[in-house]
Amino acid sequence: MILVTGAGGKTGRRVIDRLTDAGHDYRAVGRGSVPPFVWERPDTWTAVLAGVRAAYIVHPELAATGAPAVIEEFVAAATAAGVQRLVLLSGRGETNAELSEKAVQNSGLAHTVVRAGWFAQNFTEGLLHPGAGGGVFALPAGTVREPVVDAEDIADVVTAALTDSRHDGRLYDVTGARLFTFDEMAEEIGRAAGRPVRYAPVGLEDFRELLIPHVGPDQAEMFVQLCAEVFDGRNEKPGEGIQEALGREPRDFTAFCRTAAATGVWSW
Repeated sequence: MILVTGAGGKTGRRVIDRLTDAGHDYRAVGRGSVPPFVWERPDTWTAVLAGVRAAYIVHPELAATGAPAVIEEFVAAATAAGVQRLVLLSGRGETNAELSEKAVQNSGLAHTVVRAGWFAQNFTEGLLHPGAGGGVFALPAGTVREPVVDAEDIADVVTAALTDSRHDGRLYDVTGARLFTFDEMAEEIGRAAGRPVRYAPVGLEDFRELLIPHVGPDQAEMFVQLCAEVFDGRNEKPGEGIQEALGREPRDFTAFCRTAAATGVWSW
């Protein structure tokens, strides 16, 4: 039995698709599952961990200050439940995410850390989707470059780590192969969509005000702090995690944009 937390998220549902295709037993959990799984309620963890051999750990606020303590507590619960393998989705260049990695790496269990870069799917499934579809999206990222990664690649690496002991003990730095500024990402989206799409650089305070109506003040603050941390150039180098884990090159962002545009996701 493989536990998939964050089952409705960008990577979780893709991992489930792969586990289903390969015939693996899995338990997909989240706030709305039966039984429910809620990160803020450790009393919900025991039921979902029962009988689990491997667990995919996806915490939606891994960049938050309290996340490392939560992950450490979950790892202890997983160990007590007899889980044998942990796979953590981590964030590239995020201090608290990297502290959370230590709880998994020091667990004494078989483990893999998948440290992922900026998701291409942020433009099709995340907060930036309405902006990309509407012709302009805003971020406090200046001219920083990101090696954009396709969530399909992340799911491939995660599924391999959950089901194959050859990935035990590894930390995979999972990114795309090319660096893009957000101006260049907007150009790629616009070219694929067949109409102009523009990136609007904004300050941190303005970004906070833009976010609050959508996610509330607490999450807005977390996102702002995360942007202040990671958009300083620290991630301006592609990783080799996909090549190391899968023996192939990452999916390309230009190809992602063409495929996404063909589905009508930006047809507003």
